[in-house]
Amino acid sequence: MPSMATEKSDVSLAEEIKLQANEAFKANKFSQAIDLYTQAIEKNGEIAVYWANRALAHTKLEEYGSAIQDASKAVEIDPKYSKGYYRRGAAYLAMGKFKEALKDFQQVKRICPNDPDASKKVKECEKAVMKLKFEEAISVPSSERHSVAESIDFRTLGTGTSSSYHSLQVTAAAVAVALVAILMLVVGPIVATMVASAALATFLVAKKTGWWDGWTGGFLTKSQILNIGRYVQLSCAHLGASDVEPQYAGARIEGDVITLDFVKKMMDDFKNQKCLHKRYAFQIVLQTREILIGLPSLVDINVTNGKHFTVCGDVHGQFFDLLNIFELNGLPSEENPYLFNGDFVDRGSFSVEVILTLFAFKCMSPSAIHLSRGNHESKSMNKIYGFEGEVRSKLSDKFVELFAEVFCYLPLAHVINEKIFVVHGGLFSTDGVKLSDIRAIDRFCEPPEEGLMCELLWSDPQPNPGRGPSKRGVGLSFGGDVTKRFLKDNNLDLVVRSHEVKDEGYEIEHDGKLITVFSAPNYCDQMGNKGAFIRFEAPTMEPKIVTFSAVPHPDVKPMAYASNFLRMFS
Repeated sequence: MPSMATEKSDVSLAEEIKLQANEAFKANKFSQAIDLYTQAIEKNGEIAVYWANRALAHTKLEEYGSAIQDASKAVEIDPKYSKGYYRRGAAYLAMGKFKEALKDFQQVKRICPNDPDASKKVKECEKAVMKLKFEEAISVPSSERHSVAESIDFRTLGTGTSSSYHSLQVTAAAVAVALVAILMLVVGPIVATMVASAALATFLVAKKTGWWDGWTGGFLTKSQILNIGRYVQLSCAHLGASDVEPQYAGARIEGDVITLDFVKKMMDDFKNQKCLHKRYAFQIVLQTREILIGLPSLVDINVTNGKHFTVCGDVHGQFFDLLNIFELNGLPSEENPYLFNGDFVDRGSFSVEVILTLFAFKCMSPSAIHLSRGNHESKSMNKIYGFEGEVRSKLSDKFVELFAEVFCYLPLAHVINEKIFVVHGGLFSTDGVKLSDIRAIDRFCEPPEEGLMCELLWSDPQPNPGRGPSKRGVGLSFGGDVTKRFLKDNNLDLVVRSHEVKDEGYEIEHDGKLITVFSAPNYCDQMGNKGAFIRFEAPTMEPKIVTFSAVPHPDVKPMAYASNFLRMFS
């Protein structure tokens, strides 16, 4: 039994260690801060602030599952500790769990009723939950969804006054009325059906379709209204685009072929913060879709003897660091092929430039660049972390839907020379998964919250053997024994994955059987990490790791296009 003197010593020492942890946190040394807060907790685990502070450090490393666990412990120790609820709510928010976040922020408001900041956050969170409910109310079953891409023909965009499409103003008015009707379905079906009937009349007169001749009036069902909305959407897909104006001085695609000269000109324009014409952006994304849709979920890559191959990790919208990779290692080509291992977008505020560049190279030469899906190539992440807002700002709402669709066609993993398994996240919750199981995954969907596809995109390695809960709250953590069994079962030598920021841009784990590579240096302009990429040369395929530092970029902060709501908690 410890003496009173020992207990007092532990309490004092814990407080000293906490102060050291605070200093590490202020210096953006979040992993070090977590280690120090852990030491403080081991000395005195009954102080709520230690747990809440460690939760905040976990949040900075995107370890939201661990943050929720620590914040929950803080409020268990002190149910009136508002920061515990606040930090748990912020972690839920970062995971897109708005309903859970709202409960915690409401508790903060109850504890601090006169805190204007708490009231503001509750209101913003309530708006997010209401928007989520609205989106759920008007969502269409996957079996009834129409392809956005199939409604767009970039060759006929901007046909001007000779277009066969009808008045944009009349059709847009009908769309607005139809949207009002759908919204009112949530609160009043009778009024909604009346408004929808007016929308139908306006729209079908504008389109002069046979639907109008067959309509006898009266109320419409919710299904009919939603069908009209989808018909309006598809019919209006081309509207709003303009001809490529003669004064447009940016990069141009001549015909259907995307050339290296075009890609170089486009990158140079992006470097000077100029925009690509939407007509060409449509062409790049649609042609990329046609390439990706024909690929399997697991792609085999062959590197012939004497040739090399480069694997890059997360880029996260850091366009100027992407240019630096090409400066250091050469542009993608059949003689200099790349694999970019997911998380091309979000966080960084040049995600549109990154994705159009990578897609353009894919169109130029499909074997010059391979693209793997990351957990941030998804609607839920893009809505929270900036890509959706950036696309709306730089391109249009239609591109938001188009990118979401094309991201679903990205392969989930690659195998290089039958020996190197490359995946964004990691391995699986059960042993015995074969490469054939990965090939058989139906990937054409938003990532699920469990199963093989989820684990490929979200899982992380851990130093201890076996498996453990995910520090992110999605997927799992897996040890070196899991890695070695997977490699042995599939006659592989190495796992290469990304998904985690590393101080040196990479980390070798599991007795050299697993390498993490991360290619976004000084991540979010605050982490101070290096970036890295890996070069393999056949036939030995020994990994050669190249590290690099961040380069300057225009004064546009990370998360500049994220929702105001999320930035309130950053």
